[in-house]
Amino acid sequence: MAIKGQRFKPYPEKIKNEAIRLHTVEGWTYRKINEYLGIHDPGQMKRWMRKYREQGEFGLMDQRGRRIKYLD
Repeated sequence: MAIKGQRFKPYPEKIKNEAIRLHTVEGWTYRKINEYLGIHDPGQMKRWMRKYREQGEFGLMDQRGRRIKYLD
């Protein structure tokens, strides 16, 4: 559970795509990817992989707020 006033670190799409590529193409483990890319939350890769499997690359985009460009 989040603590009041806690800020979450947003990761850019470039890092997310690299992490997905390392896991799917190179066969790296989640732990190795987290250490290599400096991702502190151990469950973050699982969430990214689930979103990637369900929605593709669109699932990795930040979907909060108003988008500048809409993708169809």
